[in-house]
Amino acid sequence: MSSPPPASASTPASGGRRSWLAAWRVYLEPASLRMLTLGFAAGLPLLLVLGTLSFRLREAGIDRTTIGYLSWVGLAYAFKWAWSPLVDRLALPGLTRLLGRRRSWLLLAQGVVVAGLVGMALVDPREALGPMVWFALLVAFGSATQDIALDAFRIESADTDRQAALAATYQTGYRLAMIWAGAGVLWIAARAEVADAGGYQLAAWRAAYLVMAASMLVGTLTVLLSPEPAPRPLAPAKNLGEWLRGAVLAPFADFIQRYRWQAALILALIAIYRISDVVMGIMANPFYVDMGYTKDEVAAVTKVFGVVMTLAGAFMGGVLSMRLGVMRVLMLGAVLSAASNLLFAWLATRGHDLTGLIGVISADNLAGGIASAAFIAYLSGLTNVRYSATQYALFSSMMLLLPKWLAGFSGQFVDAHGYGPFFIGTALLGLPVLVLVALAARAQTCASRSPLPAADY
Repeated sequence: MSSPPPASASTPASGGRRSWLAAWRVYLEPASLRMLTLGFAAGLPLLLVLGTLSFRLREAGIDRTTIGYLSWVGLAYAFKWAWSPLVDRLALPGLTRLLGRRRSWLLLAQGVVVAGLVGMALVDPREALGPMVWFALLVAFGSATQDIALDAFRIESADTDRQAALAATYQTGYRLAMIWAGAGVLWIAARAEVADAGGYQLAAWRAAYLVMAASMLVGTLTVLLSPEPAPRPLAPAKNLGEWLRGAVLAPFADFIQRYRWQAALILALIAIYRISDVVMGIMANPFYVDMGYTKDEVAAVTKVFGVVMTLAGAFMGGVLSMRLGVMRVLMLGAVLSAASNLLFAWLATRGHDLTGLIGVISADNLAGGIASAAFIAYLSGLTNVRYSATQYALFSSMMLLLPKWLAGFSGQFVDAHGYGPFFIGTALLGLPVLVLVALAARAQTCASRSPLPAADY
């Protein structure tokens, strides 16, 4: 008999709803505060191999089609499920004995990220694009590995009721890192430029990326000072085959057994929920460059103000999820995320319009924050704590696989049709998401009303 599906992150462990005051107070708990700095370590590498890198490459004269293809570096995040069983169960010699399984993998992954960022700092993409790609892949691999261990660390650090709050504080740290890896890196590069030299300046970008590498110490210190979650006892494997069954097959079989026919619907929803945002996001920074926005304008509006709006959306999403239920907020986030892409299509007709940019970024990032907080809570509620790292890695990988693959062709589409049709097309990609959220919510409601035992779902 399989175990019942975990309760929704919106459902309190006690079975009753929290008061508004109690819902907000959860953000001050130690587990929530730790996720602030660990979220920072998780968010720092992402822009440096995707959004910020696309700005850097466009300024260096790399064409949009090539930039689009280079976004496939982000597919490392989509395939992290392949090595997540190792992170979930394999002990690292020496480190695991000192720090525990979760913290040892976090520390190793952060070291890989730092090494890759240093390499990206030293390479000139105008002369050798290949090494830049390899170092970016190293950063993405280390970052994806960190995500696997960190997701398990987060899920195991609190009960299901608090997962939405942990997701919101995680998002806060994540978005603060995105300010630093977005606005901060542009600000540093702009200040390090030689006056009147013009064009792409390697020394300026080198200084910016080295500072980013040093900034990963925030996560390292948190790992060293944080307690390891209570270890789960693992039965010793008699041979390699038994270990593979326990580490690789069991987490996936557990999910199918618990959700049965609903599993296909859930996986389909996960696969396309963020498709509008991800596909659009790759061309956002080249769009800013081509519209004539300066580094300081992009840093202030899209990387600082925009991230503040995302944080506001994340906290709203976390609280609304606990009060109204995750599925309702998932639907709201899906509608807002797709609709906000239409505003970029309008902005493409305005040229260099700073006021218009502020308005569009406000709406888009607020919608993205609401959707992200609810989606993380939804994914967390699907996992079985026995296989938290592997199952969450599967879900978050599926979230990125199709969108990242499609995003690789975004530059080619823009070159052929322009920015306006591209942004409209990304909005239309969100329509199937609405149907799947409605079906998933209906299936969840039907399951909760069924007279059969929960373990039979």
